[in-house]
Amino acid sequence: MKIIFFFVLTFSITVLSSPPPKYDSIFSFGDSLADTGNLLLSGAIKFPVIGELPYGQTFFRHATGRCSDGRLIVDFIAEAYGLPYLPPYLSHGKDEKFEHGVNFAVAGATALDPKFFYDRKIGQILWTNDSLSVQLGWFSNLKSTLCSHKQDCAKYFKRSLFLVGEIGGNDYNYPFFVGGTITQLKATVPAVVGAISAATAMLIEEGAVELIVPGNLPIGCNSVYLTLFRTSDATAYDKNGCLKAYNAFSKYHNSQLKIALDKLRHKYPHAKISYADYYGAAKRFFHAPKHYGEWNIYIFFIINLTVSANLMVGTAAFTETLVTCCGGGGPYNFNNSARCGHVGSKACSDPKGYANWDGAHLTEAAYRYIALGLLNGSFTTPPPTFSPIHAF
Repeated sequence: MKIIFFFVLTFSITVLSSPPPKYDSIFSFGDSLADTGNLLLSGAIKFPVIGELPYGQTFFRHATGRCSDGRLIVDFIAEAYGLPYLPPYLSHGKDEKFEHGVNFAVAGATALDPKFFYDRKIGQILWTNDSLSVQLGWFSNLKSTLCSHKQDCAKYFKRSLFLVGEIGGNDYNYPFFVGGTITQLKATVPAVVGAISAATAMLIEEGAVELIVPGNLPIGCNSVYLTLFRTSDATAYDKNGCLKAYNAFSKYHNSQLKIALDKLRHKYPHAKISYADYYGAAKRFFHAPKHYGEWNIYIFFIINLTVSANLMVGTAAFTETLVTCCGGGGPYNFNNSARCGHVGSKACSDPKGYANWDGAHLTEAAYRYIALGLLNGSFTTPPPTFSPIHAF
């Protein structure tokens, strides 16, 4: 028995002594679910509160331009692969070299270009004109500083992870918030999905080989939707209190996106295009909040450098999922005239127990949970090539 134990221990130490393969850089595109400071650096004229507490209070202890109390999904992914948090593209000059990747996401960004919304007289409520095509332009401008020729770029991007979104949610939010109907918005889904698909294809043409493209969250569980579209019709809600019609709309968008990504896989068989099921990962804690929450301990064991398992103990369940942590009152603690950060609003004492942060965005605890689901492969199809090497 002693000999066997010694062999196992020696084998484990030998395996763990060699560094496991990982991504060397991450490139992120999208909107407020991924923005690590670009909107704030661009001026954030229409949403300056993200530059002040209580935004950022949980982890960074100061506002960073992230639309949450702390870290976002992209932050947890960077941590998991031992990479620094992605700097926002606008934080440095365009000739700056971002060795481990960069974040192009901008809060309020849309997949479609602003002209689409201005033509429909919706443009006056856009937070930013830095749509997905603008972000792709930033990437193209930056590419020459990352690699000098095709072979060099191929080598560099082979170990890079591209996060194409989440994007598209605002393409629906803006019209919904000014009276657009589900029927009207359904007609725009092909255009939105087409823009995301085209962006993914362009990145592959530019050298990306591994891409994760997220779907939309269950918007019918967001405090802003629950407040703006509140109804006395009990049949409009599911058993968890979410608006069924708006969640069905999110699922429709996601189904069309998955079809588009499948077509891209056939066109670019050399690339690995993964669909990230944000909807499924988030719906679990909306459905059963007492069973899900922030993981107090998350330990990765790397075995044979390729297979990972995890041990999760000491979970803290969500106490509130539909009610906003930071808001100005009302049934869901969302008040459009006293939104988080404005006069008349205040943040809850323990954001870890909440899923909704400010009505439109989630808390760090919720983003952590979604990130875990993506990294362990439960909600990413196919799962990431490399196993995470760090706990978070």
